[in-house]
Amino acid sequence: MTVGLLGSMALHMIVGMPDALSGLTFAGRITGFLFVIAGAIQGFAVLAVFDYWGKRHVRLSGAVVLLGTLMALATQSLLMFLWLQEREYTPYLLAYLPLWCWSLWALLLLVREKTWSGIPQPKKFAAGVTATAVIATANLAYSSVYQPASQPMLVNLEAKFGKPTMDSRTSFVELPLTLRARNDGKVPAYVISDDYSVYGDMVNLAKTSSGLKDTKDVMIDESDAARYTDEPETQTINAGRFLSPGWELDPGEEYTAEKMVRVPKEVKYDALQVYFSLTVMRADRGRVNVWELENPHHSWEKGEGDFYCPDCEKELIYQSKVWHNNNFINVTRRPRYVTAWWSATSEDSSSSVSISSSPFRPDWKIDEKESEREMDRYGAISLYAEAMIPFAALLGEER
Repeated sequence: MTVGLLGSMALHMIVGMPDALSGLTFAGRITGFLFVIAGAIQGFAVLAVFDYWGKRHVRLSGAVVLLGTLMALATQSLLMFLWLQEREYTPYLLAYLPLWCWSLWALLLLVREKTWSGIPQPKKFAAGVTATAVIATANLAYSSVYQPASQPMLVNLEAKFGKPTMDSRTSFVELPLTLRARNDGKVPAYVISDDYSVYGDMVNLAKTSSGLKDTKDVMIDESDAARYTDEPETQTINAGRFLSPGWELDPGEEYTAEKMVRVPKEVKYDALQVYFSLTVMRADRGRVNVWELENPHHSWEKGEGDFYCPDCEKELIYQSKVWHNNNFINVTRRPRYVTAWWSATSEDSSSSVSISSSPFRPDWKIDEKESEREMDRYGAISLYAEAMIPFAALLGEER
């Protein structure tokens, strides 16, 4: 009985302390404190074991042992239920599986011993135990299910061209570009990927104006159909980053980046457009190591260890572990990893993100279904903003 209560006390402290000290939400911290208090009660139950099976100087020693055992059974049952959802091996399974079996044995023993017989008002004792269980369950459901689902994440993106100027020395048209991201909601967010590209469109007149052109391609791509022009030819003019992964966007916080796009006035572009993307993850559903995530790994360098990938394109790879917002879920599953890629070629730049149960390896392939499920679980979404300006407007011409 003593060994089981000590093991359960230690597990309660290990599970509850991280949430109690640094939980992502207030309700999560309350749940962590409840786990710590339950562990402390089991510590008193260890002392009560020696009194109850000794000289019984304390009348309520049997009730304290029963209370500690009931808390152990409730916690181990919860951990087993969460583990059965994914059925992934974790070292903590070697703790709460034996403790769950022990708590069943201990409860049967205490029922045969009728340890509640020394309680002056057993009904109030049972009501107090039930109320504690209800409060803990309510906090658990609120912090891990309701709160992350009820608060929307409102991150707004903006891409805007400024007033163009003409450089008389080089005959370049200089076009300012403003990229902005603002958190207008109440949920903090992690930036885990970003990218922007500026394109020049060259439009060719259609040979005939008898109807809409390339309707089959339009239906496949869900793009626009035009009568007088064919599909435009597009070239990348600028490409780069807005923020690197690992930045945090707290409620009310805003980041702005000013870029300069330079285009010779002799080019035959008909329009310029910018495509701005940002992938963010809710900070109330999971926690990442920002110091680890913001450190890029170069796929072409042998010194990068597992991130060295000679068969891949030259990419910057960012990776960090992801922890759930409740530690009792972390101890029932393998760790998750968020991985972001960014690359730039002579034609364009690109970025992508994945969240999975395995870290990056050279032969690693993304499991799309797993990544989609995990990104939804941690509230990771991709946002986009676009802007376009006629090239004639940059030159001050009228057509």
